[in-house]
Amino acid sequence: MILDVPYNFHWIEPGEVARSAQAYAGFLGPFLRAHGVQALVNLRGSNPGHFWWRYETRVCRRAGVVHVDAKLNSRQLPTRAMIVALLDAYDASPRPLLIKCSGGQDRTSFAAGLYLLHRHGPRAFALAERQFAPWPYLHWPKRRQRWLKLFFYFARERTSATSSRDWIEKHYSAHEFRSWLEARGEGQSFHGLYGVPGSDTGG
Repeated sequence: MILDVPYNFHWIEPGEVARSAQAYAGFLGPFLRAHGVQALVNLRGSNPGHFWWRYETRVCRRAGVVHVDAKLNSRQLPTRAMIVALLDAYDASPRPLLIKCSGGQDRTSFAAGLYLLHRHGPRAFALAERQFAPWPYLHWPKRRQRWLKLFFYFARERTSATSSRDWIEKHYSAHEFRSWLEARGEGQSFHGLYGVPGSDTGG
């Protein structure tokens, strides 16, 4: 479809789960219909004060597409609850499912990698890592966004004997992740912990 290029659309698993950017310029309805999308996970969170969110939810409602607001910040380390909410959205949503943020490059790369790890377990780490490729996904992270990909190296050290969801629900800690990053010289790869005042690393 011609809109696939400007909307940075790609299948994560063909016919099941896909990723994209925000569908700007008023073509969301045709875009969703062209791919048979039944659910949309919005990684920008609930934003009723913004036109794009009101438009997106209105189009989904009229099309019978399930709309789920999740929340990720590309520069702040996520809480356990944020990641679990995303996994819950994956489990509850009908297919085909579309995951999107603003540009479909950074948060969406993280969410796509998380989906693969959740769906296929530790054997999917290599697949998850590929979701951060500059081409075709256009992931060129800024300095404070490098944690997104590094999360999967952190997770790989901790999930060899358990499922990713079990580890996240019972053991994941943004504070521990921060310490892990700092110990590896990556203290500048993020801009604090989400929702924690004064947690910036100061770089």
